[in-house]
Amino acid sequence: MNLIFLGAPGAGKGTMADMAVQKLGIPHISTGDLFREAIKNETVLGKKVKDILASGALVPDDVTVAMVEERLAKPDAAKGWILDGFPRTTPQAEALSRIAKVDLVVEFGVRDEVVVGRLSTRRVCKACGKIYNVKTLPPKVEGVCDACGGEVYTRPDDREEAIRTRLSTYHAQTAPLIAWYGGKGLLASLEGEGDPKDVFARFEALLAARDAKAR
Repeated sequence: MNLIFLGAPGAGKGTMADMAVQKLGIPHISTGDLFREAIKNETVLGKKVKDILASGALVPDDVTVAMVEERLAKPDAAKGWILDGFPRTTPQAEALSRIAKVDLVVEFGVRDEVVVGRLSTRRVCKACGKIYNVKTLPPKVEGVCDACGGEVYTRPDDREEAIRTRLSTYHAQTAPLIAWYGGKGLLASLEGEGDPKDVFARFEALLAARDAKAR
């Protein structure tokens, strides 16, 4: 099954994807992770992305699409995948449609104020990327990662002013994308607030209903 998870920054897409990986046995593919891995491994595309980001520019669609296409061709994605963070725009969705078939697009709906509350309390390990929350999931030792001992910090884009800017950008970019997938009958909207276990139960019910309808 080929899935796309949509939702604002902090909507919980990554958490839901990680839970879905365990349930469905398919890889979770994040463009952010692809960029970091390619840069770390110094691949041809990775070097290009590194130079682009170093200049302060956004990674252009053709480079992002090429990286996604390369990842989807790997053996572990043969039975399906979950895309998180891509596509972000209608042109990217159109490009993806030429590469692979999408079975379902799930939009996790979360109010902006909830997102601000979640992200402004988020902390990240500089070394391994493990995510914490000072209210709901703090590290055992303040400022120190449980997993690797790295420094746990607040990313600049997790400050309130930056979060609200990111939300505005997300809504502007994604509204046409939601309409595009909705017009193709591929979009399902899901309540994304509440305990992650409850949200995931709603996701499982959505898949079960879809499977029953397909029979």
